[in-house]
Amino acid sequence: MKKKFLIIPGIVFIGLISIILFFRDGIIIDSLGLHIDSPFSKKVVVPNEYVSIDRNENGIPDPLDIVTAARKEVEKRTRYESNYYAGGYPPDDEGVCTDVIWRGLAGAGIDFKSLIDQDIAEYKELYPRVNGTPDPNIDFRRVPNQFVFLKRHAQSLTTELIPYNVENLKEWQPGDIVVFLDGYHHVAIISDKRAKDGTPYIIHNSPPFAAEIKLKSIKTPVAGHFRWKY
Repeated sequence: MKKKFLIIPGIVFIGLISIILFFRDGIIIDSLGLHIDSPFSKKVVVPNEYVSIDRNENGIPDPLDIVTAARKEVEKRTRYESNYYAGGYPPDDEGVCTDVIWRGLAGAGIDFKSLIDQDIAEYKELYPRVNGTPDPNIDFRRVPNQFVFLKRHAQSLTTELIPYNVENLKEWQPGDIVVFLDGYHHVAIISDKRAKDGTPYIIHNSPPFAAEIKLKSIKTPVAGHFRWKY
């Protein structure tokens, strides 16, 4: 009888470890900053084909500036907090998924709020979440609004992700933006980190805090994949 009592906790423990390691391609451990790939899987090398433009002249290509700025959200564990703020911008230590986007773009000297506010003011009928009445305090932080703006002004790329397919994976480059809409409004920035199968990680903010996880951990279909027209 004693052995039975010892075996059951052991099985439960192994089950919990398995969930932590393998649930949704390791989303739990990735969110904690522990990035682990199967030691038995083949490693795919995907060429870096991001643009070399450096508008802010800091010696770093703009796409990597975007990734670096977005990753600061992960490093400081920006708390997921959805609120309305006078002036539009949340405090530095809190935000939502859309805040990762404007903060990332700001790293390359792009004032996303001003650009999207201007577009909404001129073409408000194209933005469903505006309902005909623009509100600069919140409009730029809504996923559907970011989606409309990016679809209009950024380069649209493939939404298909094929592990181990180098030609497909080359289309997913650091600094790109991905949007999810089907039952789950979410947005993230493509990282410069990849899993062994060549698929990229994303930098996002989802409860409880900002994290860097595998793109394939998000099971919602990608509605849009965009690249800024540098």
